[in-house]
Amino acid sequence: MKRFLPVLVLALAALPAVADEGMWMPEQIPALADRLKAAGFTGDAKIFADLTGFPMNAVVSLGGCSASFVSPEGLMVTNNHCVQGALQYNSKPDRNLMVDGFLAKTREEELWNGPGSRVFVTVSVRDVTDAIMGKIDSKTTDRKRYDVVEQRVKAQIAACEKDGLRCTVAPFFEGAKWYEIGQMEIQDVRLVYAPAQGIGNFGGETDNWQWPRHTGDFSFYRAYVSKDAKAVPYAKENVPYKPKHFLKVSPKGASPDELVFVAGYPGRTYRLNPYTEVKEIVEWTLPRAVRRYTDRIAILEALGKDDKETALRVAQSIRGLNNGLTKNKGVLQGMVKGGLLAEKEAQEKDFVKWIDADAARKAKYGGALPAINAVVADRAKSRERDALLAELSGIMSSAFGSAQTLYRFSVEKPKKDADRDPAFQKRNWSRLRDSQERAQRTLSPRADRALMRYAIADIAKLPAGQRIEPLDREIGIAPGTSEADAGKAIDAWLDKLIAGTKMYDKDFRMSLFDKSTADLVATKDSMLTVAAALYPMQEANREKAKERSGAMYVVGPVYADALLAKNGGLVAPDANSTLRVTYGTVKGVEPRDGMFYLPQTTLKGIFEKATGSGEFNAPKAELDAIKAVLGGKPTPYLDPKLKDVPVDFLSNVDTTGGNSGSATLNAKGELIGLLFDGTFDTVAADYLFDKEKTRSIHVDTRNMLWVMTEVDKATNLLVEMGFPAK
Repeated sequence: MKRFLPVLVLALAALPAVADEGMWMPEQIPALADRLKAAGFTGDAKIFADLTGFPMNAVVSLGGCSASFVSPEGLMVTNNHCVQGALQYNSKPDRNLMVDGFLAKTREEELWNGPGSRVFVTVSVRDVTDAIMGKIDSKTTDRKRYDVVEQRVKAQIAACEKDGLRCTVAPFFEGAKWYEIGQMEIQDVRLVYAPAQGIGNFGGETDNWQWPRHTGDFSFYRAYVSKDAKAVPYAKENVPYKPKHFLKVSPKGASPDELVFVAGYPGRTYRLNPYTEVKEIVEWTLPRAVRRYTDRIAILEALGKDDKETALRVAQSIRGLNNGLTKNKGVLQGMVKGGLLAEKEAQEKDFVKWIDADAARKAKYGGALPAINAVVADRAKSRERDALLAELSGIMSSAFGSAQTLYRFSVEKPKKDADRDPAFQKRNWSRLRDSQERAQRTLSPRADRALMRYAIADIAKLPAGQRIEPLDREIGIAPGTSEADAGKAIDAWLDKLIAGTKMYDKDFRMSLFDKSTADLVATKDSMLTVAAALYPMQEANREKAKERSGAMYVVGPVYADALLAKNGGLVAPDANSTLRVTYGTVKGVEPRDGMFYLPQTTLKGIFEKATGSGEFNAPKAELDAIKAVLGGKPTPYLDPKLKDVPVDFLSNVDTTGGNSGSATLNAKGELIGLLFDGTFDTVAADYLFDKEKTRSIHVDTRNMLWVMTEVDKATNLLVEMGFPAK
């Protein structure tokens, strides 16, 4: 088995308790050599910049979560909550894998995750700033500037993908830097093992974003390729992918005060955003999201109470909404009650003061913030209407959302590929088809109707000047229509909409990919008819958004350059779903006065929390195994200091959503845990990092190995990862 190179061995001397803010790009790590040395690192930091080498080549993206290869046969470990889509896809009302879990004892038993499931292995990152932003005439209009940048990005991607990679060109530092990211895109991904819900999601929403945690949030996938090692769609004859590098799983887990590295694909942070944007998020976006998520959860839960099929179809949506709801509440609490919004305002005042203190700086940077604020103010004019239209348009993966996607595809398809919207270029056609194939497992007329009813009821209340006029005409409502009359009209219209569509039929949806816009209109399908009616307004919104983006391509880089200049140049860019590295130590924390969180939890805590039902329904096999450990049964995963098997641990690494499943590496570069959450008290770190209290939560590999050994008897996987059979 390949091991971490000796150059990465760390000296575990006295380590600082304060976290170092930063989800760093791998190529930035060498510049942090002095900071890493102060933290006890004695190796060569350059190793993190080698994306084709060890350990970075073993860390992959699942397109929303992170994972790592842990065997030479393409076996990957990630979080349990990251495999819920695969569990749902393979579930039936009488075989609910999301509750019961799954274990393939042989390769033949492994289950395909379904269309659209992907693994991305990053192999290259290249600075292409000049190619994207260079030599644009300063007199170019904002709208034209957007087109110039988009065409350059498309050309850059096309050139990159000639080598068989899947490529993206992403902006960093508000567009001051652009990087081309090349990835191998593995298209055949299969479910190997997921523990039961009572282990993988023990504590449910009650414990979500909370500490102490006792969740076994781990699961396994396997990547498959063709016999000649090509990334191809799912086929029975495909063989396991043989990664260039993989991680060794440590049976010793993590210890307090240990230096750890986390490598993964964090989703999105907003620390570089100006105060005006953050203020809008705190005062409008987040409160609105809390309100609407709460309502939508209640709607979906009510629908599933008396219908197992509907419950299965909406289960993943409910879990996602609950996760977002809790986080949004935590961010609001931190930004308002915790005073972070006021701190953000104070920081910006200090920033403006720094700019104004020097004539040259004022001439160079002085216009950036006012210009950004003008863009934010312009967007705010129609934000409620635009948000409601977006919600109605299929955020919940509705059949109506499918109708709009397919209608827009029919409009884009006749264009030259270089002129198509990026989402509808030929490189994405297979993904569009996959999404419609996969939707068959989650589409629900009952859920669609209820959620559309909820959105349209608020759309009907929009004031004159902010109306969605095509919908008004379709439903027969107008400004001033009473709530009772509007409700009757909406119900009658929705009944006709659901009765008059074939969008719930997979064959019908798939047939639309080959039809022209005129053909779609000719079907007289009710949802396609409404999609056609809304298209001009949606296209106008997209045009306006492109104009705003074009403006930001000018002022965003100026603003970011000023921030970098004030902060000495070495700053981590906001997270944007690209590969990052962060480091810190295993540490407890004092979240509030009079309370201290220990950095580790143990099996004893599971036993104490278990109720036998609901969110704390630990499997009997696990409880029996815990009794044995607490009764003195020997296990190689026992922590001698705790006299128990560790379950989860805290560290002060800097992470966010998308980091779920990220590899947590120890001094030898072994996998000692999987990052799976933050703490409710400090999730506002997405906007302003708290170096003293921010904590991330990881599942300890000793818990994972113990469950696999003593509860689920996943002997085949243990042997594959290098642990001897018993």
